[in-house]
Amino acid sequence: MPFAKNFMWGGATAANQYEGGYLEGGRGLSTMDCRLPGNRHEYRKVSFTRPDGSVGYASRYEAVGEGARGTILEDRYYPSHNAVDFYHHWKEDIALFAEMGFRCFRMSVSWTRLYPSGTEETPNPEGVAFYRDVFSELQKNGIEPLVTLNHFDLPLYLADEIDGWCDRRTIGYFSRFARTCFEEFRDLVHYWITFNEINTIRDWTKLGNKDMSDQTVYQAMHHMFLGSAHAVIIGHEVNPGNMIGMMCAYGSMYPYDCAPDNYMNNIVSLHKIQFFCDVQCRGYYPEYKLKEFERSHVVIRKEETDDAVLKQGTVDFIAFSYYFSNVTRADANVEMTGDQSHAVENPYLKKTDWGWSLDPVGIRVACNELYDRYQKPLWIVENGLGAEDVFEDGTVHDAYRIDYLREHIRELKKAVETDGVNVLGYTPWGCIDLISAGTGEMSKRYGFIYVDLDDEGKGTFRRFRKDSFYWYQKVIESNGEEL
Repeated sequence: MPFAKNFMWGGATAANQYEGGYLEGGRGLSTMDCRLPGNRHEYRKVSFTRPDGSVGYASRYEAVGEGARGTILEDRYYPSHNAVDFYHHWKEDIALFAEMGFRCFRMSVSWTRLYPSGTEETPNPEGVAFYRDVFSELQKNGIEPLVTLNHFDLPLYLADEIDGWCDRRTIGYFSRFARTCFEEFRDLVHYWITFNEINTIRDWTKLGNKDMSDQTVYQAMHHMFLGSAHAVIIGHEVNPGNMIGMMCAYGSMYPYDCAPDNYMNNIVSLHKIQFFCDVQCRGYYPEYKLKEFERSHVVIRKEETDDAVLKQGTVDFIAFSYYFSNVTRADANVEMTGDQSHAVENPYLKKTDWGWSLDPVGIRVACNELYDRYQKPLWIVENGLGAEDVFEDGTVHDAYRIDYLREHIRELKKAVETDGVNVLGYTPWGCIDLISAGTGEMSKRYGFIYVDLDDEGKGTFRRFRKDSFYWYQKVIESNGEEL
């Protein structure tokens, strides 16, 4: 059989999109709590207060400005505050995951649930108890937790007071948080990811940077690389049996045509993703990036031990998200597409309602590119179809989602069986409906489980099995043979 007997079938979520309970159990405020909803045509924005007291809004590509402080407005809806309320439905949800046959469940720990401001000397005991209960329940049901330490959220206090990852002190605060997770959950969690989609982290909610200059952003990213490396070192020290990975957003890239300039441009475009993998898998900055820094006058300020820490703290596996592929073109006049990213149209592929290309072969391409380059085990920790579901008669007939996942699993099987890629597991994104990260909508649904909630946060939060729930149940039971 292509997939190993212990292949990790499961599903994936993130605290800021799934957990809710944002003011309960001693949790502190996160930058993601200031993020408003958007839609398929408009970016989500964060709300903040300027030094003069006026309120401002900024998208992921806009700076909030010096002296800005994250603000929650009383008359606005913030999707992360309740999300889909895993905080009060965790036992019910885990029972549903077990019914599907999950072997693993990817989730994240909310940093501010353990350290409300990020700076405390000791963790919040209510937060520790909550996650211990969740991990214990997963293990009781034969489900291994795959835990992301940081999934886009940054303690609001750190963003406001020291500018988050722009300040080296955040490395220490994050390392303390990571150590707490490794020590408190040593017997319950054995698979970890340091940062979610580290190559997409370029805005205030994730970095805390007040400006968007390359110098500022790359210095902050250097601190994040060190945070990740320290976490790997600590995690292996606490439990040598821990497997700790990095995670990136990986969309396969194809040159527009066989023109040499377009082919070379595709290599340069791939470097924008591979840079993050190179540092975390190889333990040093690649030459092509150092040359780029030289041309753009970016100077990474390092301390004497930084290079040694990066080298020592390389990861055990590569986790990645794959939703769609991209086309690159050296002279492209790019247009904003429905997925809120710059892209060149691929005439060979259809698209989702949100403008994402449908390319199952791309997941096989991604597996080959990453495995050939790094020779480290891979874990597909996000893959799925965001669509508008029609809820009727207590269910959703989502044949379109089944078709999407079926074709991607078929290509994944080829990567394993034909190409010899070492893949540890597959956890489709939003195995239960949750808040969309990009748009803040509920109507962009991914899950096998329908949650009664609308785009304004109204609903009963009741859970219902979709047709895809029973399909995926058979996939897992047959270890990927029955599709």
